[in-house]
Amino acid sequence: MELTTIDGLNIQYHQKSKRIINIELQETIIEKLAFNFKKFDILTLEYKPFSRFTIANVLDEITSNKLSRYIIKVLNDRKTGCLLISPKNHSSIVDQTFLVKLSTAITHLFGNPNHDSMAGKYYARFHVKHIDSSDSYLRKPYINMDLHTDGTYVKEKTDWLLMTKLEEQNVEGGESVLLHLDDWEHLKELSNDPVGKQDFIWGSPKSKNVDYKVEHPIFSKDKEGKDQISYIDQFPEPKNMEQGLFCKSYQMLLKAVKIKLKQNYQLAHV
Repeated sequence: MELTTIDGLNIQYHQKSKRIINIELQETIIEKLAFNFKKFDILTLEYKPFSRFTIANVLDEITSNKLSRYIIKVLNDRKTGCLLISPKNHSSIVDQTFLVKLSTAITHLFGNPNHDSMAGKYYARFHVKHIDSSDSYLRKPYINMDLHTDGTYVKEKTDWLLMTKLEEQNVEGGESVLLHLDDWEHLKELSNDPVGKQDFIWGSPKSKNVDYKVEHPIFSKDKEGKDQISYIDQFPEPKNMEQGLFCKSYQMLLKAVKIKLKQNYQLAHV
């Protein structure tokens, strides 16, 4: 993936991997966005779906209609497919409301987000606190979530995921582990196993507010015939011993992966 030049943005490769593109928003862009974002309130964005595309168009016009084309190019390139977007300098302008609007604008440059049943909106927003009694790993502050993909238990297709860190109180940092599928040394071993191509049942805990189950394999092929996966360890419901042992083997080989990237997320990282 080649880098591009857009006024008001610093675009570079991630310091640890060229599979990730870093985009820094300069102060001039942030000021223009903050001024134009004032025309939109969060309630309007939640109640009027067309307004989400309107705010996305504002972002694109401020970046000379180049940002949408570049983001789509990065996401559609299997060699990359990942961006890290952040303000070059932190300021009081970049608050939670600004970040929700920015995240909305970014996502609607290249698609239409799935409805989130847990939050009942087009996006989910939640806190990770010191003590948690929820029914999934999502909010557990001191338990690592194993490598996984999103959207395993819903009917809608999940092509991409955007996460934004909105707030920090009495804590700093936070770490995510990323793995590009083509860098996984055990990919062929598992994707060639017929069990991984069987339909598995996928459910979800009550907090997700999804009252159905779906069936699909762990491994499938994309339009170019390359491997793709849909898996998270908490949600498969194996039909038999064969599927259960496959999940165990899959999980062990995923934990042993050699090439993975650890990204520390600071406030306002998208």
